Amino acid sequence: MRVAITGATGFVGTHLVSALSRQGDEVVPIGRAELRGDSRQLAELLSGCELVINLAGAPINRRWTPAYKKEIRSSRIDTTRALVSAMARLEERPGTLISASGIGAFDSARRYSEADLPNATDFLGQLSLDWEAAAQEAEALGVRVIIMRFAVVLGRDGGMMKQVLPPFRFGLGGPIGNGRQHFSWVHIDDLVAAILHASDKLQMSGVYHVSAPNPVSNRDFARALGKAVRRPAVLPMPTPMLKLAFGEGADVMTSGQCVVSERLPESGFKFRYPRIDQALSEIVSTASN
Repeated sequence: MRVAITGATGFVGTHLVSALSRQGDEVVPIGRAELRGDSRQLAELLSGCELVINLAGAPINRRWTPAYKKEIRSSRIDTTRALVSAMARLEERPGTLISASGIGAFDSARRYSEADLPNATDFLGQLSLDWEAAAQEAEALGVRVIIMRFAVVLGRDGGMMKQVLPPFRFGLGGPIGNGRQHFSWVHIDDLVAAILHASDKLQMSGVYHVSAPNPVSNRDFARALGKAVRRPAVLPMPTPMLKLAFGEGADVMTSGQCVVSERLPESGFKFRYPRIDQALSEIVSTASN
């Protein structure tokens, strides 16, 4: 297949590009310049692509100034709209659009599956709603649309683990705040496998949660990581320090969603890492090699 990918140089994107290349697919990376440039040129890049995977988005683990919040939104919503507009210019359009979203669509009150309607009313809740709506516009063009709401992605070379693994190795890790907040997660290998699975299963469409079957608390995550690196994990990260460093963005770390995937297993997908101890053991062992 000829596959176009936005966010190809990011944490998830690089793993996905490697997986697609291994199975013989031709990857067309689409960068920020193309997404913010002329729609006709973007359409030329998409021409001949059977699949478009939309992973673009500015990191959220930074201080949320008003200007950066605009960048977070634009990097997701405006880029997705640009993709759909470019598709509309084509006579032969891609058959499938797989577009990322986040579990921030939900509040932290209880456990949610795909059967539940998004209910978060904060910044990330509105972001997810608008992001998904932008992608779903492609359905009117006859494109199969799959929305994948990612849980926290765990892998040795990027994302959250790249930040937390070094202090945990020195015995300086621990839970965030009181540690009672939900922590829904997925191993990077399972995330990539889920995207490839969805691209192959033509009967799949709509919203899917990409989250391991066993969400934990932040405290349980810290304990499991401490055990994996054989170090104590008892030093909590005080909430005021996070607020000082990240401002409003600290809310993402001090609260969390309990989200599970029902539709992926129903489609025949099996998680390779269903438990947090399995995932962290693999990540720590490969990071040591």
